[in-house]
Amino acid sequence: MNNFNDIKLQRRGLLGAVAAASAMTLVPGVLRAQPKIAPPTLIKAGTLIMSINPTLPPLQYVDDKGQLKGMRVELADECCKRLGLAPEYIRTEFATMIPGLAAKRWDMINTGIFWTEERSKLMYMVPTEQAAISFLAAKGNPLGLKTVDDLAGKRIAVELGGIEERRTREVSDMVAKKGLKPVTVMTFNNFAEAFQALKAGQADAATSIDATAMFMQQRGDFTRAISGVFPQIACFAFANKALADAVVGALNDLKKDGYYDKLLDQYGVLKIDEPTFAIKGPGPA
Repeated sequence: MNNFNDIKLQRRGLLGAVAAASAMTLVPGVLRAQPKIAPPTLIKAGTLIMSINPTLPPLQYVDDKGQLKGMRVELADECCKRLGLAPEYIRTEFATMIPGLAAKRWDMINTGIFWTEERSKLMYMVPTEQAAISFLAAKGNPLGLKTVDDLAGKRIAVELGGIEERRTREVSDMVAKKGLKPVTVMTFNNFAEAFQALKAGQADAATSIDATAMFMQQRGDFTRAISGVFPQIACFAFANKALADAVVGALNDLKKDGYYDKLLDQYGVLKIDEPTFAIKGPGPA
């Protein structure tokens, strides 16, 4: 009888261990909690699929081994860890991101998409950082660019479809209203192509966010001639509110335990002003 009871106790202990183990998902190098969200909130069970355009070091880029790196990648990966999800990235041009989100090709846009009133009506947008616009010049700034007015008559390279293009066109309007020479806005599929145009002398300047411009200057590629223009907030973006709420919860955990502040300080990126994360804007109707 005692042997039978011992067997039952051992069996219960084994079942408890199995149950405890099943609450965690083991992936290479990481022990993840059981996923807190599942389809149809997600496209694929156990996975957060994100679009990214990795052409903006140090925030999002591909290293010499072909691996995705950068502050935004690390932040999203840590959110996934807290939610028990495996991160999966789809590398694509910015112009495809909003249509792809609506078509459920990915769960989330992770490319530092800037918040606008119009976009907030199409997606659930969660501010994650603050960023301003810079204008890069050729190394040494041979044209002596110092102010926005100095961009009059210049050729400016920029990625198609993003807020950087919109701001560049606003600069063009600003100098035109002052009676200065018009700006030629040169659009490219991605920032890598825009930077290459500047490097090749096809453009006089290129538009990017401040952190990327500083990285390019420190690496010796270009000179950050004009910076701090049009400061605004960059976001994660979602088509599904339940998923957006879950990521907000993960971000607030990261804020609470100090991970968020440490990460953004490491990369020299300005943090959000609000004490906690939240969806900003009305979201899709």
